[in-house]
Amino acid sequence: MAGAGKKRAKAERQAGQKSRENESSAEGKPTGFDGPSDRPGSSSGVPLQGSSRGRPLSNTPSNAPAQSARGSSRPASAGGPASSQSGRPQARSQSRKAELNRNIEWGGNAFDFYAQEHTSPPFLPYLPPPSFTIGTKLSNIYTYIYYTSSKFHHSVFVSSSFILHIVRSMDAPKDPFKPDKVPSSQESVKVPGPSSFLPDGTPLQPIRQAVLDVNSYRDQMPTKLMKRPGFGTAGKKLKLQLNSHVIRAQPNARYYQYDVQIGNGKEKRGLIKAVWESVQLDNKIPGGRIDWLYDGNKLAWSRREERDQQFLIDLDEEPNRGRKLPKLAHGKPVQLGKAAPKDPDHPQDNKHRVVIRKTAQIDLNMIHAFLDGQTDFGPPVINAINFLDHLIREHPSKQHINIKKSYFDRSGGVQDLGGGVEAMRGVYQSIRMAEGKRLVLNVDVSHTTFWRRSSFPSIVNQLSLHMNIDDLHINWRKNMKDPTTVNEKFTTMRRLKRNKFIVEHKGRSDAESVRVHTVADILNIPANEYTFDIVDRETGAVTKSPNLYDYYVKKYNIYLQYPRLPVVKTTRGKKEIVFPLELCHMIPGQRYPYKLNENQTRLMIKFSVQKPVGRLEGIAEGIKMLAWDQDPYLIKYGLKIDKDPITTNARLLQPPIIQMNRESINPGTRGSWDLRGKKFLEKNPLPLIYWGVCMISAPGMAQKQAQKPHVEMFVQKFVSVYEGHGGVVQTKKPKIYGPFPDPAKAVEDTFTAVGNEFQVRPQFLLFVLPNSNAEVYLRIKKSADCRYGVFTQCVQGQHVVKNDPQYHSNVCMKVNAKLGGTTSRVINVLNKKDGGYFTRPTMVIGCDVSHSAPGIAAPSYAAMTVSMDRWASRYAAGVQTNGFRVEMVSTRNLRDMLIPLFRHWMQNVSGGMLPDHVYYFRDGVSEGQYLNVLKYEVADMKEIFKELGETRPTHEVKFTVVVAEKRHHIRFFPGTAGDKSSNPLPGTIVDRDVTHPFENDVYLCSHKAIQGTARPTHYHMLMDEAGVHPDLFQKILYDHSYQYMRSTTPVSLFPAVYYAHLASNRARAHEDISEAKRRERESGPTKSTSELPAEEAPPLLEMINRIGMRYGMWYI
Repeated sequence: MAGAGKKRAKAERQAGQKSRENESSAEGKPTGFDGPSDRPGSSSGVPLQGSSRGRPLSNTPSNAPAQSARGSSRPASAGGPASSQSGRPQARSQSRKAELNRNIEWGGNAFDFYAQEHTSPPFLPYLPPPSFTIGTKLSNIYTYIYYTSSKFHHSVFVSSSFILHIVRSMDAPKDPFKPDKVPSSQESVKVPGPSSFLPDGTPLQPIRQAVLDVNSYRDQMPTKLMKRPGFGTAGKKLKLQLNSHVIRAQPNARYYQYDVQIGNGKEKRGLIKAVWESVQLDNKIPGGRIDWLYDGNKLAWSRREERDQQFLIDLDEEPNRGRKLPKLAHGKPVQLGKAAPKDPDHPQDNKHRVVIRKTAQIDLNMIHAFLDGQTDFGPPVINAINFLDHLIREHPSKQHINIKKSYFDRSGGVQDLGGGVEAMRGVYQSIRMAEGKRLVLNVDVSHTTFWRRSSFPSIVNQLSLHMNIDDLHINWRKNMKDPTTVNEKFTTMRRLKRNKFIVEHKGRSDAESVRVHTVADILNIPANEYTFDIVDRETGAVTKSPNLYDYYVKKYNIYLQYPRLPVVKTTRGKKEIVFPLELCHMIPGQRYPYKLNENQTRLMIKFSVQKPVGRLEGIAEGIKMLAWDQDPYLIKYGLKIDKDPITTNARLLQPPIIQMNRESINPGTRGSWDLRGKKFLEKNPLPLIYWGVCMISAPGMAQKQAQKPHVEMFVQKFVSVYEGHGGVVQTKKPKIYGPFPDPAKAVEDTFTAVGNEFQVRPQFLLFVLPNSNAEVYLRIKKSADCRYGVFTQCVQGQHVVKNDPQYHSNVCMKVNAKLGGTTSRVINVLNKKDGGYFTRPTMVIGCDVSHSAPGIAAPSYAAMTVSMDRWASRYAAGVQTNGFRVEMVSTRNLRDMLIPLFRHWMQNVSGGMLPDHVYYFRDGVSEGQYLNVLKYEVADMKEIFKELGETRPTHEVKFTVVVAEKRHHIRFFPGTAGDKSSNPLPGTIVDRDVTHPFENDVYLCSHKAIQGTARPTHYHMLMDEAGVHPDLFQKILYDHSYQYMRSTTPVSLFPAVYYAHLASNRARAHEDISEAKRRERESGPTKSTSELPAEEAPPLLEMINRIGMRYGMWYI
């Protein structure tokens, strides 16, 4: 009888569904998934309508389906809302729950079950069914969002535990070792289409994200960072010098902050600067410019309290509109001087309105109030610090090239990097509050790149690596007969966009020869093909110029040497102007924002690297350039800076003991240890049997690249060295394939050949590369990781020929880690029991988000690493795109990356239990985003642990959250207390004088500097629920730097973060993009932040997990 009832209910539900589909289709609404389910008989979701617990719906759009589309069209006996109140037998309820589980597993409509089992919740007037990817299935999940005042409030009317149960079921893999397939680019989460809007036009967001945003921990996270519990005491005390100076006196009067608007608020910085520096403004603004500080954009400060000001500035009336620019190669000075004579045929209004309004009062005494603990850190303190920061930069920004907080002058040193680019040395200064209740000024040397003074053809020729301009002249197009086809040479030319230039040729007037233009575009038209209209000023007659080449012959008697080069477009007002490329000359002192090539990087490192003694000399030269005692603004406002740098009390921590296999090493303060004759702590768990070697060739390098005899000798030595370190290799003479010119084909053929030879999936492939070409490397990793699922190791041909044992040991550390082994671990000498650092189940997580060079429209890559043993020596990693220049890891990405890794950790490390303690190390976050790390990323992880720990609902995982930062300018100068190059010894730590006044941060130099001056890492603890003692925390930071898997030296960064950095860089190889498109994207013109794509970045290709790569150290 029960079976007959089930069949009848199923038939009636199908009939009701068919009716709803027809009704919804008639209204033109989507009736189901974007793709079919692969379960026979599965339901396809339909738009839901219904009553709100008996109350009529409001704001129902006219194009919505009938209100009863869900409830009334289904007979009560079908298990709809009406029958849900009559009380079903327990067996029927269990049966329906079993159906829910099947629906979730096979991609059915999960909410269909809920609506039939429970009283219908209030529905939105119209909610299209979004689709979600679950493995290879699709499933509809409906969450009901309370809609008020045209905003989403993620308040789920359905039981939140029920929704989270569905999400858990979606994300839960059947086997932790073989998780469900991650959505590929073809199976990504579908965003609702154009019809997915609320009645007021608000677009519906993907429903899964709304579900995930139901996070009870969001509002529970701290709104203030933790205070310092105390200072560290362990280690040997020593004194060292810091590149910071104490501010001895500062203004304590009240100042006023003003909002400045020039023009309509959208003018370019150059025009804004010209207006502010005009003589007219100096005469009209109360007190003159000397009484005002200006940030060059929107804000100004003054001691004077003034009413709102308005006045007009006519730049055409200015005797001199700007500063003199550096001379060009011919020695002629370039000057943004007198305005050129007005064109009577194209009159332009050069008047600009200036509006100044008071917005805030600045009380500098708030700084001391904060340092004395009398007030919290808030807008009054921030405004006061901001004022002082602009005070110290006001004068040097007018005297030197200013880029953020750095100032450059050619007298500081210049290095030609090639490609029309040069590096310049300058000085950096920044004011900050510090421990000891004082303000300090951090001063350091700074280096950056600029365009060189040169002609455009010369610059483009060098950028495109041509031997001469004649070659560029001929070949900049793929096909001169087809003007729509361009190659990389033309893309490279577009790097000139937005740069300033002058035009030089005979016959130009003085006013025209000094006029500065800005590149609006490089047109895909040669000069001898570009035509335009010529207007006779006397008669007004319009004639057509034959082309730009003939125009210059006729007007200036100039015969262009390269008429087939493209033309440069610029604008003057609303008028477009073009110039031949060969007549344009770059104005020097403009920043070069692009990624340097390999040779430029080598030269840049050589130029910027300085030993501590040389860096101190550079800092002294920078201070002389800043000339604090002659700065008119510092003198006027009474800011005095101590000329002597700070000497602080530092400590030298005791190094750990390094445990190898049956042997311990005490590295002392050397900062390195010898691997010869020593075995790895853990060998590869499975012998290396199924593997092969592949040679990659490169055109024109046949004589330079490694030959097959070299490779055979290299493989023989590799096997010998690996076995000497404890590795297990069963196939000692693998076959060598190639050479292959195509890396993708090489991976395919080698993988297939090795698989056919052993009749099993290969474990490992070794690739011999002809050079350091990044494209070849990325293509190999892309195919191996995302198409075949095999561990790989790439080696350079030149090292193969040398066959050096030390190089083999370095390679063996990487290979052993990829195959599941462990190089070493550190021993905590204070723990006599087992030498560990964690007395309870502890997980270590690292996170890094890497971004492309500024202006490049490439996605950001998020990487998260999770420790995979109780010692936190091995780490697995997950990677995914994270929007465009988005720093916070999205909830969806964080869940997709961490849930499989957490499950694997619980099964293999803790025996199925949640961790008691989690260390979360975050890299690359600015101070303004610290609280966001807690509110979003940590809250999301807490929510995941809550879901995974449903069997222990009272168990709370305690978090210790730390930000690791390398991009700062604090340096240690220990003098004779350092190593032979005067660098600090590994283990030097500073937690006073330049650290935060109250919060828990330290500067740790854990590594030995190989070249230049060591850069300590800044660790800032944001939250500590476990109450870790400062000495233990600092010891963990230092000691774990010794168990970096592929090195016999301590590293400068905590390994969890270091590995995340490696994984995020490796993620580039997993992007679903051709190498040609990647080159075009990275060599093209820069884009401003507003020009970057607003939508989500396409997801990365999925890694194949057949041999457990996802839980191995594939990225190392």
